[in-house]
Amino acid sequence: MAYPAPAGLSENQLRDNIILLDQALYTLWNLGDNLIFGWTPEANGLRAIVAPHPMLTEFALGDGNLAAAELTRRARLLDKLLSNQEHLDADGFDEVSAALGVTPRFIELPFAPEKGLGLPLIAAVAARYGVRLVEDRAVILFDAVGFSLLTPLQQVVQLNSLSCSVNAAYAKLLAQEININFARTTTGDGFYIWNRMRGVEANVELYQLMQFILADNALAQERATRAESVPRLRACFHVGSHYEFYQSEGLNPTSFSYLVGQVTIELARMVENAQPGQILVGKFNTLMHDEATGGDVRIDSLDFVERTRAPLRSLNGLRLAGSEVDEIACYLTGRRDAAGLWGISEYQIADKHGLIHRVYNAKINIHRRNGEPIYLGLREEDLPPDAPRTVADTDFHPLPT
Repeated sequence: MAYPAPAGLSENQLRDNIILLDQALYTLWNLGDNLIFGWTPEANGLRAIVAPHPMLTEFALGDGNLAAAELTRRARLLDKLLSNQEHLDADGFDEVSAALGVTPRFIELPFAPEKGLGLPLIAAVAARYGVRLVEDRAVILFDAVGFSLLTPLQQVVQLNSLSCSVNAAYAKLLAQEININFARTTTGDGFYIWNRMRGVEANVELYQLMQFILADNALAQERATRAESVPRLRACFHVGSHYEFYQSEGLNPTSFSYLVGQVTIELARMVENAQPGQILVGKFNTLMHDEATGGDVRIDSLDFVERTRAPLRSLNGLRLAGSEVDEIACYLTGRRDAAGLWGISEYQIADKHGLIHRVYNAKINIHRRNGEPIYLGLREEDLPPDAPRTVADTDFHPLPT
Protein backbone atom coordinates (compact mmCIF):
# COMPACT_ATOMS: atom_id res chain seq x y z
CA MET A 1 0.00 0.00 0.00
CA ALA A 2 1.41 3.42 -0.94
CA TYR A 3 1.47 6.22 1.62
CA PRO A 4 1.73 9.76 0.21
CA ALA A 5 4.30 12.09 1.74
CA PRO A 6 2.88 14.69 4.15
CA ALA A 7 2.45 18.16 2.67
CA GLY A 8 5.73 19.99 2.11
CA LEU A 9 7.85 16.84 2.52
CA SER A 10 9.96 15.53 -0.36
CA GLU A 11 10.25 11.83 -1.17
CA ASN A 12 13.88 11.88 -0.03
CA GLN A 13 12.94 13.42 3.32
CA LEU A 14 10.16 10.87 3.73
CA ARG A 15 12.57 8.02 3.04
CA ASP A 16 15.12 9.40 5.51
CA ASN A 17 12.44 9.72 8.19
CA ILE A 18 11.28 6.14 7.62
CA ILE A 19 14.85 4.94 8.08
CA LEU A 20 15.22 6.91 11.34
CA LEU A 21 11.99 5.46 12.76
CA ASP A 22 12.81 1.94 11.60
CA GLN A 23 16.26 2.07 13.19
CA ALA A 24 14.77 3.22 16.49
CA LEU A 25 12.15 0.45 16.47
CA TYR A 26 14.78 -2.10 15.45
CA THR A 27 16.89 -1.19 18.47
CA LEU A 28 13.91 -1.66 20.81
CA TRP A 29 12.97 -4.91 19.05
CA ASN A 30 16.36 -6.33 20.12
CA LEU A 31 16.65 -9.11 17.52
CA GLY A 32 13.09 -10.26 18.18
CA ASP A 33 13.29 -10.46 21.98
CA ASN A 34 10.82 -7.57 22.38
CA LEU A 35 7.60 -6.58 20.65
CA ILE A 36 5.93 -3.20 20.14
CA PHE A 37 2.45 -3.55 21.63
CA GLY A 38 1.19 0.00 21.15
CA TRP A 39 2.27 3.59 20.61
CA THR A 40 1.05 7.15 20.76
CA PRO A 41 2.49 10.26 19.07
CA GLU A 42 4.20 13.07 20.97
CA ALA A 43 5.41 16.49 19.79
CA ASN A 44 8.88 15.19 18.88
CA GLY A 45 8.60 11.43 18.93
CA LEU A 46 6.57 8.46 20.08
CA ARG A 47 5.80 6.77 23.36
CA ALA A 48 5.75 3.00 22.92
CA ILE A 49 4.73 -0.03 24.97
CA VAL A 50 7.72 -2.36 24.56
CA ALA A 51 8.01 -5.71 26.34
CA PRO A 52 9.45 -9.21 25.84
CA HIS A 53 7.15 -11.37 23.70
CA PRO A 54 6.35 -13.86 26.55
CA MET A 55 4.50 -11.00 28.24
CA LEU A 56 1.44 -11.86 26.15
CA THR A 57 0.87 -15.27 27.71
CA GLU A 58 2.17 -14.21 31.13
CA PHE A 59 -0.36 -11.39 31.32
CA ALA A 60 -3.18 -13.49 29.85
CA LEU A 61 -2.71 -16.39 32.30
CA GLY A 62 -1.25 -14.60 35.32
CA ASP A 63 0.10 -16.80 38.11
CA GLY A 64 -2.45 -19.54 37.49
CA ASN A 65 -4.66 -18.48 40.39
CA LEU A 66 -6.69 -15.71 38.76
CA ALA A 67 -10.47 -15.72 38.93
CA ALA A 68 -12.42 -16.42 35.75
CA ALA A 69 -13.69 -12.83 35.59
CA GLU A 70 -10.14 -11.46 35.73
CA LEU A 71 -8.95 -13.87 33.01
CA THR A 72 -11.83 -12.73 30.83
CA ARG A 73 -10.99 -9.06 31.46
CA ARG A 74 -7.35 -9.62 30.53
CA ALA A 75 -8.25 -11.55 27.39
CA ARG A 76 -10.56 -8.75 26.26
CA LEU A 77 -7.89 -6.12 26.93
CA LEU A 78 -5.33 -8.04 24.85
CA ASP A 79 -7.83 -8.63 22.04
CA LYS A 80 -8.66 -4.93 21.91
CA LEU A 81 -5.01 -3.95 22.02
CA LEU A 82 -3.78 -6.41 19.39
CA SER A 83 -6.69 -5.81 17.03
CA ASN A 84 -5.95 -2.08 16.94
CA GLN A 85 -4.15 -1.20 13.70
CA GLU A 86 -3.57 2.45 14.53
CA HIS A 87 -2.11 4.51 17.34
CA LEU A 88 -3.61 4.83 20.80
CA ASP A 89 -4.72 8.22 22.10
CA ALA A 90 -2.74 9.51 25.07
CA ASP A 91 -5.30 8.49 27.72
CA GLY A 92 -5.85 5.06 26.20
CA PHE A 93 -2.10 4.52 25.98
CA ASP A 94 -1.63 5.35 29.67
CA GLU A 95 -4.47 3.01 30.66
CA VAL A 96 -3.08 0.10 28.67
CA SER A 97 0.52 0.52 29.82
CA ALA A 98 -0.67 0.70 33.45
CA ALA A 99 -2.85 -2.40 33.03
CA LEU A 100 0.03 -4.36 31.51
CA GLY A 101 2.47 -3.08 34.11
CA VAL A 102 4.86 -1.86 31.41
CA THR A 103 6.78 1.40 31.71
CA PRO A 104 6.53 3.22 28.33
CA ARG A 105 9.64 3.89 26.28
CA PHE A 106 10.18 7.19 24.51
CA ILE A 107 11.39 7.22 20.90
CA GLU A 108 12.88 10.62 20.16
CA LEU A 109 12.61 11.75 16.54
CA PRO A 110 13.96 14.90 14.85
CA PHE A 111 10.51 15.65 13.46
CA ALA A 112 6.86 15.77 14.51
CA PRO A 113 5.33 12.34 13.72
CA GLU A 114 2.28 13.64 11.83
CA LYS A 115 4.29 16.09 9.73
CA GLY A 116 7.41 13.97 9.24
CA LEU A 117 5.75 10.66 8.31
CA GLY A 118 2.01 10.64 8.91
CA LEU A 119 0.33 8.35 11.44
CA PRO A 120 -0.83 5.65 8.94
CA LEU A 121 2.73 5.19 7.68
CA ILE A 122 4.09 5.01 11.24
CA ALA A 123 1.50 2.30 12.00
CA ALA A 124 2.64 0.32 8.94
CA VAL A 125 6.31 0.53 9.97
CA ALA A 126 5.57 -0.33 13.61
CA ALA A 127 3.47 -3.36 12.58
CA ARG A 128 6.64 -5.24 11.56
CA TYR A 129 7.75 -5.19 15.18
CA GLY A 130 4.53 -6.37 16.77
CA VAL A 131 1.64 -8.83 16.64
CA ARG A 132 -1.85 -8.06 15.39
CA LEU A 133 -5.14 -9.86 15.91
CA VAL A 134 -7.30 -9.95 12.78
CA GLU A 135 -10.92 -11.15 12.93
CA ASP A 136 -12.29 -10.58 9.43
CA ARG A 137 -9.74 -11.69 6.85
CA ALA A 138 -10.41 -14.56 4.44
CA VAL A 139 -7.78 -17.24 3.89
CA ILE A 140 -7.52 -20.00 1.26
CA LEU A 141 -5.81 -23.34 1.74
CA PHE A 142 -4.79 -25.36 -1.32
CA ASP A 143 -3.69 -28.95 -0.72
CA ALA A 144 -2.14 -31.26 -3.33
CA VAL A 145 -3.76 -34.70 -3.18
CA GLY A 146 -1.33 -37.58 -2.61
CA PHE A 147 1.62 -35.23 -2.33
CA SER A 148 3.50 -37.27 0.29
CA LEU A 149 3.51 -40.31 -2.01
CA LEU A 150 5.43 -38.51 -4.76
CA THR A 151 9.17 -38.42 -5.30
CA PRO A 152 10.95 -35.20 -4.26
CA LEU A 153 11.35 -34.27 -7.93
CA GLN A 154 7.63 -34.76 -8.60
CA GLN A 155 6.82 -32.73 -5.48
CA VAL A 156 8.87 -29.73 -6.58
CA VAL A 157 7.30 -29.92 -10.07
CA GLN A 158 3.80 -29.93 -8.56
CA LEU A 159 4.52 -27.00 -6.24
CA ASN A 160 5.96 -25.06 -9.17
CA SER A 161 2.83 -25.86 -11.20
CA LEU A 162 0.63 -24.54 -8.38
CA SER A 163 2.78 -21.41 -8.12
CA CYS A 164 2.35 -20.85 -11.85
CA SER A 165 -1.42 -21.17 -11.50
CA VAL A 166 -1.39 -18.61 -8.67
CA ASN A 167 0.64 -16.18 -10.79
CA ALA A 168 -1.51 -16.76 -13.89
CA ALA A 169 -4.72 -16.15 -11.93
CA TYR A 170 -3.30 -12.98 -10.40
CA ALA A 171 -2.23 -11.71 -13.84
CA LYS A 172 -5.73 -12.26 -15.25
CA LEU A 173 -7.38 -10.34 -12.42
CA LEU A 174 -4.75 -7.61 -12.69
CA ALA A 175 -5.66 -7.24 -16.36
CA GLN A 176 -9.23 -6.57 -15.17
CA GLU A 177 -7.91 -3.86 -12.81
CA ILE A 178 -8.40 -6.09 -9.77
CA ASN A 179 -5.12 -5.65 -7.91
CA ILE A 180 -5.06 -8.13 -5.04
CA ASN A 181 -2.28 -7.54 -2.54
CA PHE A 182 -2.00 -11.24 -1.80
CA ALA A 183 0.47 -13.15 0.33
CA ARG A 184 1.14 -16.86 0.60
CA THR A 185 3.04 -19.28 2.76
CA THR A 186 3.69 -22.94 2.07
CA THR A 187 2.28 -25.79 4.14
CA GLY A 188 4.68 -28.30 2.60
CA ASP A 189 2.11 -29.80 0.24
CA GLY A 190 0.22 -26.64 -0.66
CA PHE A 191 -0.27 -22.97 0.18
CA TYR A 192 -2.15 -20.68 2.49
CA ILE A 193 -3.10 -17.55 0.53
CA TRP A 194 -4.66 -14.36 1.86
CA ASN A 195 -5.25 -10.75 0.86
CA ARG A 196 -3.17 -8.29 2.87
CA MET A 197 -6.05 -5.83 2.47
CA ARG A 198 -9.12 -6.32 4.63
CA GLY A 199 -12.86 -5.88 4.26
CA VAL A 200 -15.74 -7.23 2.18
CA GLU A 201 -14.28 -6.24 -1.18
CA ALA A 202 -10.84 -7.64 -0.36
CA ASN A 203 -12.35 -10.99 0.71
CA VAL A 204 -14.54 -11.18 -2.41
CA GLU A 205 -11.46 -10.52 -4.57
CA LEU A 206 -9.67 -13.37 -2.79
CA TYR A 207 -12.57 -15.69 -3.63
CA GLN A 208 -12.22 -14.64 -7.27
CA LEU A 209 -8.50 -15.39 -7.10
CA MET A 210 -9.28 -18.87 -5.77
CA GLN A 211 -11.65 -19.51 -8.68
CA PHE A 212 -9.07 -18.62 -11.31
CA ILE A 213 -6.28 -20.54 -9.59
CA LEU A 214 -8.47 -23.64 -9.69
CA ALA A 215 -9.45 -22.93 -13.30
CA ASP A 216 -5.82 -22.56 -14.39
CA ASN A 217 -4.95 -25.74 -12.51
CA ALA A 218 -7.78 -27.61 -14.29
CA LEU A 219 -6.57 -26.39 -17.68
CA ALA A 220 -2.99 -27.38 -16.80
CA GLN A 221 -4.24 -30.88 -15.98
CA GLU A 222 -5.84 -31.08 -19.44
CA ARG A 223 -2.59 -30.05 -21.15
CA ALA A 224 -0.27 -32.22 -19.07
CA THR A 225 1.34 -35.24 -20.77
CA ARG A 226 1.98 -36.81 -17.34
CA ALA A 227 -0.73 -36.57 -14.70
CA GLU A 228 1.71 -36.33 -11.79
CA SER A 229 3.27 -33.12 -13.12
CA VAL A 230 0.17 -31.09 -12.13
CA PRO A 231 -1.38 -31.37 -8.66
CA ARG A 232 -4.95 -32.37 -8.12
CA LEU A 233 -6.20 -29.94 -5.55
CA ARG A 234 -8.45 -29.72 -2.57
CA ALA A 235 -9.41 -26.13 -1.77
CA CYS A 236 -10.81 -24.62 1.43
CA PHE A 237 -11.94 -21.03 2.02
CA HIS A 238 -12.70 -19.56 5.41
CA VAL A 239 -12.93 -16.27 7.32
CA GLY A 240 -11.83 -16.21 10.92
CA SER A 241 -9.55 -14.84 13.59
CA HIS A 242 -5.78 -15.15 13.47
CA TYR A 243 -2.62 -13.45 14.62
CA GLU A 244 -0.47 -11.69 12.05
CA PHE A 245 3.24 -11.44 12.80
CA TYR A 246 6.65 -10.99 11.19
CA GLN A 247 9.19 -13.72 11.77
CA SER A 248 12.86 -13.03 12.38
CA GLU A 249 14.95 -13.65 9.29
CA GLY A 250 18.64 -13.29 9.97
CA LEU A 251 18.86 -10.17 12.10
CA ASN A 252 15.71 -8.48 10.81
CA PRO A 253 11.96 -9.02 10.80
CA THR A 254 10.68 -10.38 7.50
CA SER A 255 9.21 -8.05 4.90
CA PHE A 256 6.01 -10.10 4.71
CA SER A 257 3.73 -11.26 7.48
CA TYR A 258 2.70 -14.76 8.54
CA LEU A 259 -0.59 -16.00 9.94
CA VAL A 260 -1.42 -18.38 12.76
CA GLY A 261 -4.66 -18.79 14.66
CA GLN A 262 -8.17 -20.17 14.60
CA VAL A 263 -8.71 -19.70 10.86
CA THR A 264 -5.59 -21.70 9.93
CA ILE A 265 -6.56 -24.43 12.41
CA GLU A 266 -10.07 -24.60 10.92
CA LEU A 267 -8.70 -24.75 7.38
CA ALA A 268 -6.32 -27.59 8.27
CA ARG A 269 -9.20 -29.60 9.76
CA MET A 270 -11.38 -28.86 6.75
CA VAL A 271 -8.81 -29.99 4.21
CA GLU A 272 -8.20 -33.24 6.11
CA ASN A 273 -11.84 -34.16 5.35
CA ALA A 274 -12.08 -32.72 1.83
CA GLN A 275 -12.31 -35.02 -1.19
CA PRO A 276 -9.96 -34.68 -4.18
CA GLY A 277 -11.29 -31.86 -6.33
CA GLN A 278 -13.64 -30.57 -3.64
CA ILE A 279 -14.07 -26.94 -2.58
CA LEU A 280 -15.17 -26.32 0.99
CA VAL A 281 -16.29 -23.02 2.50
CA GLY A 282 -16.18 -22.76 6.28
CA LYS A 283 -19.18 -21.57 8.27
CA PHE A 284 -18.53 -18.06 9.53
CA ASN A 285 -20.47 -15.05 10.75
CA THR A 286 -18.36 -11.95 11.31
CA LEU A 287 -18.18 -8.20 10.95
CA MET A 288 -16.35 -6.96 7.86
CA HIS A 289 -15.56 -3.42 6.83
CA ASP A 290 -17.63 -2.33 3.84
CA GLU A 291 -15.79 0.30 1.80
CA ALA A 292 -18.99 1.18 -0.06
CA THR A 293 -20.70 2.41 3.11
CA GLY A 294 -17.69 3.13 5.29
CA GLY A 295 -19.17 1.02 8.09
CA ASP A 296 -18.99 -2.56 9.28
CA VAL A 297 -21.52 -5.18 8.18
CA ARG A 298 -22.16 -8.62 9.60
CA ILE A 299 -21.76 -11.28 6.93
CA ASP A 300 -22.14 -15.05 7.12
CA SER A 301 -21.00 -17.69 4.65
CA LEU A 302 -24.25 -17.69 2.67
CA ASP A 303 -24.33 -13.89 2.41
CA PHE A 304 -20.70 -13.85 1.35
CA VAL A 305 -21.03 -16.34 -1.52
CA GLU A 306 -24.09 -14.41 -2.70
CA ARG A 307 -22.01 -11.23 -2.69
CA THR A 308 -19.35 -12.84 -4.89
CA ARG A 309 -21.78 -13.33 -7.79
CA ALA A 310 -22.28 -9.74 -8.89
CA PRO A 311 -18.54 -8.91 -9.22
CA LEU A 312 -18.09 -12.05 -11.32
CA ARG A 313 -20.23 -10.52 -14.06
CA SER A 314 -17.54 -7.90 -14.61
CA LEU A 315 -15.15 -10.73 -15.52
CA ASN A 316 -17.28 -11.89 -18.45
CA GLY A 317 -15.14 -11.59 -21.56
CA LEU A 318 -11.94 -12.55 -19.77
CA ARG A 319 -10.05 -15.19 -21.74
CA LEU A 320 -9.15 -18.64 -20.44
CA ALA A 321 -7.06 -20.88 -22.71
CA GLY A 322 -7.97 -18.77 -25.72
CA SER A 323 -11.73 -18.73 -25.09
CA GLU A 324 -13.76 -15.84 -23.72
CA VAL A 325 -15.66 -16.38 -20.50
CA ASP A 326 -19.42 -16.02 -20.96
CA GLU A 327 -20.46 -16.63 -17.38
CA ILE A 328 -19.08 -17.70 -14.02
CA ALA A 329 -21.55 -19.27 -11.61
CA CYS A 330 -20.56 -19.98 -8.02
CA TYR A 331 -22.86 -21.44 -5.40
CA LEU A 332 -23.11 -23.68 -2.36
CA THR A 333 -24.66 -27.07 -3.05
CA GLY A 334 -27.60 -28.78 -1.39
CA ARG A 335 -30.51 -31.12 -1.92
CA ARG A 336 -33.70 -30.57 -3.89
CA ASP A 337 -37.06 -30.21 -2.16
CA ALA A 338 -40.49 -31.32 -3.32
CA ALA A 339 -41.08 -27.99 -5.11
CA GLY A 340 -37.93 -28.43 -7.20
CA LEU A 341 -35.92 -25.80 -5.36
CA TRP A 342 -32.40 -26.42 -4.10
CA GLY A 343 -31.30 -26.00 -0.52
CA ILE A 344 -27.83 -25.46 0.89
CA SER A 345 -26.43 -28.36 2.89
CA GLU A 346 -24.43 -27.63 6.00
CA TYR A 347 -21.94 -30.36 6.88
CA GLN A 348 -20.47 -31.29 10.20
CA ILE A 349 -16.83 -32.41 10.53
CA ALA A 350 -15.49 -33.98 13.73
CA ASP A 351 -11.71 -33.67 13.97
CA LYS A 352 -9.25 -35.97 15.78
CA HIS A 353 -9.78 -34.01 19.00
CA GLY A 354 -13.56 -34.42 18.86
CA LEU A 355 -14.14 -30.76 17.99
CA ILE A 356 -16.92 -29.94 15.51
CA HIS A 357 -16.39 -27.80 12.41
CA ARG A 358 -19.23 -26.69 10.10
CA VAL A 359 -18.68 -26.36 6.34
CA TYR A 360 -20.45 -25.97 2.99
CA ASN A 361 -19.69 -27.67 -0.31
CA ALA A 362 -19.02 -25.16 -3.12
CA LYS A 363 -19.27 -25.41 -6.90
CA ILE A 364 -17.89 -23.09 -9.58
CA ASN A 365 -18.97 -23.39 -13.22
CA ILE A 366 -17.10 -21.36 -15.83
CA HIS A 367 -18.81 -21.25 -19.23
CA ARG A 368 -16.62 -20.29 -22.20
CA ARG A 369 -17.82 -19.02 -25.57
CA ASN A 370 -15.66 -21.23 -27.78
CA GLY A 371 -14.47 -23.82 -25.32
CA GLU A 372 -15.74 -26.54 -23.05
CA PRO A 373 -17.10 -25.45 -19.67
CA ILE A 374 -14.80 -25.73 -16.68
CA TYR A 375 -16.54 -27.37 -13.75
CA LEU A 376 -14.78 -26.92 -10.43
CA GLY A 377 -15.68 -28.63 -7.17
CA LEU A 378 -17.95 -31.61 -6.56
CA ARG A 379 -21.71 -31.83 -6.92
CA GLU A 380 -23.80 -32.98 -3.98
CA GLU A 381 -24.40 -36.32 -5.67
CA ASP A 382 -20.65 -36.76 -6.27
CA LEU A 383 -19.88 -36.80 -2.56
CA PRO A 384 -19.12 -40.24 -1.10
CA PRO A 385 -21.48 -41.94 1.36
CA ASP A 386 -19.03 -41.33 4.21
CA ALA A 387 -18.87 -37.57 3.56
CA PRO A 388 -19.26 -35.40 6.68
CA ARG A 389 -22.78 -35.60 8.05
CA THR A 390 -25.33 -33.05 6.83
CA VAL A 391 -26.68 -30.90 9.65
CA ALA A 392 -29.35 -28.89 7.84
CA ASP A 393 -30.63 -27.65 4.51
CA THR A 394 -31.44 -23.93 4.25
CA ASP A 395 -32.15 -21.13 1.80
CA PHE A 396 -33.98 -22.99 -0.95
CA HIS A 397 -33.44 -21.37 -4.36
CA PRO A 398 -33.28 -22.20 -8.09
CA LEU A 399 -30.03 -23.94 -8.96
CA PRO A 400 -27.56 -21.61 -10.72
CA THR A 401 -26.42 -22.69 -14.16
